[in-house]
Amino acid sequence: MRRSDDRWDRAGDRHWRGSARLAASCTTLFGAMCLLVDWDARSLSPLRVVLWLGMSAALFTVLLPPRVTAGTGWLAVRGPWRRRVVRTDALTTVRRYDGVSSQLVLRDAYGHRVELDPHVLAANPLVWHELDTGVRRSVERGTLLQGADVLERLGHSIDDETARAVLRASGLS
Repeated sequence: MRRSDDRWDRAGDRHWRGSARLAASCTTLFGAMCLLVDWDARSLSPLRVVLWLGMSAALFTVLLPPRVTAGTGWLAVRGPWRRRVVRTDALTTVRRYDGVSSQLVLRDAYGHRVELDPHVLAANPLVWHELDTGVRRSVERGTLLQGADVLERLGHSIDDETARAVLRASGLS
């Protein structure tokens, strides 16, 4: 009998590695330039090296995007310090906050909360599918009290963007 391994049954953000490499490249460039300018000014000391490296590490934690993964009945967002998991088949509230950067906030019946960028869902159809499947189960079970309309609108915008991308790729638009 084959054992089900959850590592193979999950979907993840397929653009995360590229974004993480970009964050690492930017912070490496920042640190190197700071050290080079300080060295050229002949004011580089061990304390200043530690300062520049610390500032580069802080910049990396700010630029590193959260890693979003989803599986059957769950969605996880891993930041630089902790991993937050929400049960998508037991969601109670979904809210979307628009502004400079829009955020989707999911809460489940167990008190867990996750925040993520809705663009991650649009760029990763497998993650969106896992979330949508879990939301449908939440609606069937009656646990989703607020936000079904938010996810419906998000689903329509994701479908519209996907259709536009298909039309652009085929040369019809």
